[in-house]
Amino acid sequence: MSAVNNTKFNSAVFLLTGFPGEEDVHLWISIPFCLMYVISIVGNSVILFIIKTDPSLHEPMYIFFSMLAITDLVLSISTMPTTLGIFLFNSREISLNACFAQLFVIHLLQCIESSVLLLMSFDRFIAIRNPLRYASILTLPRIGKMGLVCVLRGVAVNLPLPFLLQEFQYCQSNVLSHCYCINQDVMKMACSDIRVNSIYGLSVALLTVGLDSLLIFLSYVMILKTVLSITTQVECLRALNTCISHICAVLLFYMPMIGLSMIHRFGEGSSHLLQILLGYVYLLIPPLMNPIVYSVKSKHLCERIIRVFINCFWEAP
Repeated sequence: MSAVNNTKFNSAVFLLTGFPGEEDVHLWISIPFCLMYVISIVGNSVILFIIKTDPSLHEPMYIFFSMLAITDLVLSISTMPTTLGIFLFNSREISLNACFAQLFVIHLLQCIESSVLLLMSFDRFIAIRNPLRYASILTLPRIGKMGLVCVLRGVAVNLPLPFLLQEFQYCQSNVLSHCYCINQDVMKMACSDIRVNSIYGLSVALLTVGLDSLLIFLSYVMILKTVLSITTQVECLRALNTCISHICAVLLFYMPMIGLSMIHRFGEGSSHLLQILLGYVYLLIPPLMNPIVYSVKSKHLCERIIRVFINCFWEAP
């Protein structure tokens, strides 16, 4: 297997990483990973099917949730081949073109998911602050335009990343830190000056994920201010209860992402195992947990899921 020695991107490969030194048990490690991917893909697919087929769920909150489910579903599908390829077949090689394509998709989906979480916080703010105008403000055409803006913003800011990386020569170690490609990891392999790429990547992160997280925080400050003005404690708790699932989704998304980004940019002496584990949490946990969190917290959605599985069970031959 040849190393990447001062070669251009179209003739080189990177090596993805599973758990270094644990290759003998990779097959056993693949079992929980397979289960997580199956649960993520099936869970998000079921959520999308139920929301699409049940007219009573064609409300802003559930439409935003379906956007989140689509993003998580595509993210799981885009990373599953490389992740399971390592653990099941020890297939570590990935061409640079495939790596650049994968990192573009991953960063695009993370940007879209951040935007959707911001829209969901706006949804909760309107529902609590101005419930009488909720339906007139968040109409279906307006929600569709919001979703389109999220996608276009993600494409616009992340499209330059693979093109910037293609201009580099790669003469450092060709072993990546994760079982998938991300910009912070790949650009470290370059022997060229990466300052432009590093500054651009950091700027994109601050202007998308950073700005979104700040606006989500401000929206919850306004929500808390509104909730505290409610006279009865029962209504106050009921209003806060509608936000719990969204708060969980925000924490599941932003905490691993911020941690992984900080380690890649500033954690030179950090544990390699911590970097690998945080990379798996960043990639697998949000798509796995979001359907579970929202299903548990939404009584109507939970009832529909149970009904679908009961019908499938009784209709099975």
